[in-house]
Amino acid sequence: MTPRPAGRRPVTTGTKRIPRAIREQQMLDSAIRVFSDLGYRSASMDTIARHASISKPMLYLYYGSKEELFAACVVRESGRLIDHLTAAATGSVGPRRRLEDVVQAFLEFVDAHTDSWNVVYRQAFAEPQFREEVEKTRTVLVDLTTDLLAQNSGDERSREVLEVVATALVGAGEAVADRVAHRSIPTSVAAGVVVELAWRGLAGDPAKSLTTPTEEKS
Repeated sequence: MTPRPAGRRPVTTGTKRIPRAIREQQMLDSAIRVFSDLGYRSASMDTIARHASISKPMLYLYYGSKEELFAACVVRESGRLIDHLTAAATGSVGPRRRLEDVVQAFLEFVDAHTDSWNVVYRQAFAEPQFREEVEKTRTVLVDLTTDLLAQNSGDERSREVLEVVATALVGAGEAVADRVAHRSIPTSVAAGVVVELAWRGLAGDPAKSLTTPTEEKS
């Protein structure tokens, strides 16, 4: 009989055996929902364990503390957002289409994952011990936006200047995303506004980007 490879065995719950990796994701799913509903400070490991239909000792076996569990939620959801936007940025042809796809992907992600947005951007940033992770995500978003600006800018502005523009656009996108998460503005409308704002930044000459053909003739 061939011996089983060394390593961790699948977690057993009653008669149903669930692989550890799957169980971890289920725990994170439940934790994100509870953190979003109750807030980091009010949420308890008891409540999260009940929501995940597991025992509290099992939850502590996977995540040693509420802080560790929350940090794992932030890291996973930040990674999902970045992967989603990176795929959108590389899958389109033409500067305007690429920009539209990235903005649309960002707002659609927020619309479809409001609990994630609430945990990663609102709650995590409000807690000093998690703020650094949020800033890492924001830095990646700014770098992604800066690259997009650099590829399609109409002039030779420096990387430093483009980073300032990208930072402003990311900030505007986050503010609009909050409105989307609250269902106070349709995603399609929000995307159009952000794209138009960003496209002006891509235009190159700020004066020309704000001038209509009629105005140029006068």
